[in-house]
Amino acid sequence: MPTALPGTRRVEQIMGMPIVVDVRDDDVDDGPLERVFGWLRSVDATFSTYRDDSVISRLRRGETTREEAPPDVRSVLDRCDELRVETDGYFDAHYAGRLDPSGLVKGWAVDRAAQILDEAGIANYAVNAGGDIRLRGAARPDAAWRVGIQHPLSSREVAAVVVGTDLAVATSGEYARGTHVLDPHSGEPPDGTLSVTFTGPDLATADAYATAAFAMGEEGPRWAATRLGYESLTITTDRRVLVTPGFPRG
Repeated sequence: MPTALPGTRRVEQIMGMPIVVDVRDDDVDDGPLERVFGWLRSVDATFSTYRDDSVISRLRRGETTREEAPPDVRSVLDRCDELRVETDGYFDAHYAGRLDPSGLVKGWAVDRAAQILDEAGIANYAVNAGGDIRLRGAARPDAAWRVGIQHPLSSREVAAVVVGTDLAVATSGEYARGTHVLDPHSGEPPDGTLSVTFTGPDLATADAYATAAFAMGEEGPRWAATRLGYESLTITTDRRVLVTPGFPRG
């Protein structure tokens, strides 16, 4: 018989995507996972661009102001502003004059969820939000986590495997949703790139970097290589795989 994995695994549909928490510690009670999913549901209620009663929707309609928004909303919007400058406008939560911080919120929410698990003393886990992942510790009984990066041209092909024990992994590209990242300067889909994956210590930043580098198209790999503390893998339209030297590929 196959050996049962330690820990517990739970999946919920939140923010329009499956979110999976896979804990590999022994004897984990439901409390930390309840807090994690409660937190993620509260993030959806606050930041959703589809819910009329969310703070973001109210900001869009001019029914409240940034100064009146809750501290978490102001913090996320401040970070979006910093990233817009850092990426020369390729990551822009105000693209086309319409507020949408979703490109940061998912990673930011998962980073906070990981903090909840850390504070509960959980040492081995993965939080996967629609393919963007925060890893900690070991994938027991294995010594590390292994994350396959799907090839953007084939759902059956793995382009690379990331191996890590304390790592964030975020990918932006033309997958099931098709073309959804545009060059904010031209309003057109970028040329030359099929997908970009970033790894690093912070999922929110890795996700924003991946979005920006993908939007840059052919210039993305050069910019990605300058991000201190982060590594990247880019798949080009001619199927080349461009990897920074420290990318944790297994």
